Amino acid sequence: MPGIKDATAVVGIGQTLFARQLPESEKALACRAILAALDDAGIAPAEVDGLASYTMEETDEVEVAKAVGLGDLTFFSKVGYGGGGSCATVAHLAAAIAGGQATVGVAWRSRKRGSGPRPWKNTSVQLPTPAQWTRPFGLLRPADEIGMLARRYMHEYGATRDHLFNVALACRNRANQNPAAIMYERPLTREMYMTSRWISEPLCLFDNCLETDGALACVIVSAERARDCRRRPVYVHSAAQGLPAQHHGMVNYWNDDPLTGPAWTAARHLWKHADFTPDDVDVAQIYDAFTPLIPLSLEGYGFCGRGEGAAFTEGGALEIGGRLPVNTGGGGLSEAYVHGFNLINEGVKQLRGTSTAQVPGAATCLVTAGEGVPTSALLLRA
Repeated sequence: MPGIKDATAVVGIGQTLFARQLPESEKALACRAILAALDDAGIAPAEVDGLASYTMEETDEVEVAKAVGLGDLTFFSKVGYGGGGSCATVAHLAAAIAGGQATVGVAWRSRKRGSGPRPWKNTSVQLPTPAQWTRPFGLLRPADEIGMLARRYMHEYGATRDHLFNVALACRNRANQNPAAIMYERPLTREMYMTSRWISEPLCLFDNCLETDGALACVIVSAERARDCRRRPVYVHSAAQGLPAQHHGMVNYWNDDPLTGPAWTAARHLWKHADFTPDDVDVAQIYDAFTPLIPLSLEGYGFCGRGEGAAFTEGGALEIGGRLPVNTGGGGLSEAYVHGFNLINEGVKQLRGTSTAQVPGAATCLVTAGEGVPTSALLLRA
């Protein structure tokens, strides 16, 4: 999307409380997050004319527009594939605003995963074609599918559980600094990690994201208008989506190499339209529904070579002061799991200089959506 480079900016972010169980409906949570983001930006709800969210969002545009008091909508879109759609919601709004289809856009995600049902529990429905090649053979949950990829990654490249612990620890350490995080002031030790129960071997309890109720939103406007908003603008420098040829969600059965997932496709497009490279990224918010996704994404987005993602995590590389600080709010593993939208908001906080685990002088940030499914990514700059 060469036409969107620095043409738009995120000027407002908002979120609700995060908890295992919240009493409010997903609609109410969505509205609270949207209103908070608009207030953060200093923009009235009636000025909003663009919306974007996930196809899995339970609350539709009509209900949100009525409840929040939005104006006439001239652009609205939804992005599929669960957590793979997070960054694409911002990308769609950025393209719409840069192209004159809207002037004030709001992206959001509201979810009651902590207190709601698990989608794979409904065994009475007809399985979609890809699932017919996985679920009858025991891959019932996303954890099972990623567990299989993780086992292959360990076998091929010598990755160990210590590498996965490095990921879990970095996210938990940042959550320990973040009062909004579910794992605030709840340290993780190596012994806790190594002795925790299996969820889907080789993935233990702490390799899996949280189950969370909550909602988040952000506001996007043109770069010109952003200069007059309440908060320091964070510019959308580059954006991309990625769906590789012959893709099969999570397991990549039909790819030539199942360990080169959608991140590789998205990354080629992302960097092609950027003025900087992975070496210039100060901080990254990398989708972490499961710990193995971070080493796989480090490789896909070009921070290290093929098979080097696990070794990249050594020596505190993912911590503040390391080679690439990641998930500085705690991520899906330790802050909240809301299909990755908290990673977008945390990226904005970093470039505003307001994160609870601030990277000194952060001016560029990569944000990624779910790896293993058709995905999306953003490059943000201060």
